[in-house]
Amino acid sequence: MTDIPLNGIANGTVTRPRRDIGLKRRYAAERRFRLYGILAVSVGIVFLAVMLVSIVSKGYTAFWQTTVTLPITFDQNIIDPENKRATDPNVLITANYPKLAESALLTKLGISPDDKAAARKLKGFLSDGVRAQLRAVVADDPSIIGTTRNVPILAAANIDSAFKGQIDLSVDESRRKVSDQQIVWMKQLAADGSLAEHFNKGLFSFGASSRPETSGMGVAIIGSFYMMVIVLLLALPIGVAASIYLEEFAKKSRLTDLIEVNINNLAAVPSIVFGLLGLSVFINFLGLPRSAALVGGLVLTLMTLPTIIIATRAALAAVPPSIRSAALGLGASKMQMVFQHILPLAAPGILTGTIIGLARALGETAPLLLIGMVAFVADYPGTPLEPSTALPVQIYMWANEAERAFVERMSGAIIILLIFLMAMNITAIVLRRRFERRW
Repeated sequence: MTDIPLNGIANGTVTRPRRDIGLKRRYAAERRFRLYGILAVSVGIVFLAVMLVSIVSKGYTAFWQTTVTLPITFDQNIIDPENKRATDPNVLITANYPKLAESALLTKLGISPDDKAAARKLKGFLSDGVRAQLRAVVADDPSIIGTTRNVPILAAANIDSAFKGQIDLSVDESRRKVSDQQIVWMKQLAADGSLAEHFNKGLFSFGASSRPETSGMGVAIIGSFYMMVIVLLLALPIGVAASIYLEEFAKKSRLTDLIEVNINNLAAVPSIVFGLLGLSVFINFLGLPRSAALVGGLVLTLMTLPTIIIATRAALAAVPPSIRSAALGLGASKMQMVFQHILPLAAPGILTGTIIGLARALGETAPLLLIGMVAFVADYPGTPLEPSTALPVQIYMWANEAERAFVERMSGAIIILLIFLMAMNITAIVLRRRFERRW
């Protein structure tokens, strides 16, 4: 009978097996790694929360705009003194509309029109966009001339900021952009309900403007929509066709290996490189117009293609080989096998990759700056060939403005862009979980 060696008995004590010590060390290492992982995730969540709180706290007020509701008398002696509007429509365009608003505000505050000092201080109370605002009212209904109507007039940017509490009114008058007299008028108008905040529809409808209160994202939203449509119409069919060929039809060779390596490399290329490519090829060589949504869409298509190709190939490769064998065994051609069996099963992965690629393209700024989409565009683009801008570029332009009120607009636009990106990513997750099959 053989002796069974003990772990060791020395001086009457039994030593622990080395295996137990190793297990304890391994478990301790796993706990430390788990702790490091939780710490890393917590740090990321904290920074994300700080960023979101900072953006929302600065930008939520952009969705509200301060207006002054005034009884505007559309005096024919000011708008059309010679009654020429029937033969000369330009009379309604060149009329002195700011004088109508100034007179109404003086009357509202009980100030005599002869008080020139008060009238000068009122110059910075209403927005300079009152001319276009009242002109649009008259152009929509010329019969309003000669009548008095209550019209909500946009307050100037400084008055808007002060009314929202963004300007410290307790500091000395010389250190703020709102005078003591204007503060008194603000309180007087707020007391009778004339000065109030309303939902800022102009944020979604106005174009570019040098005045914060009349600036909006309307042109940028249309430009981004045009570009996303172009990217979807070009990148999806080209990317899916290229993926099907590489995954199902192309023979493995050095050429296909080279193509695969280059596709993977293109997915990691900085976006500004695609902007340089678009500038040299689409604008300088092909002569397409600068600042056009068409050029932006083509540049973003080139940038999005690698993402869609990689995602589509992964979705095609995830379909079990048995599906291919069964389809071919039942007499289907290779084309029938791909388009009637493989492609429908890979569709959820393809859609997910496409939406993620579109979301990345929607948030890009650098390539669009190089092709001139940073231009000052105030009018809506009728077609993708007309000058326009995009949401990320609009945010970039507002960030470079010196006036404080543009910070509010910038943060509000970031909130809108984040909502769009979150919606697109949530859609991708829902589609993947809804249609995903586990083999």
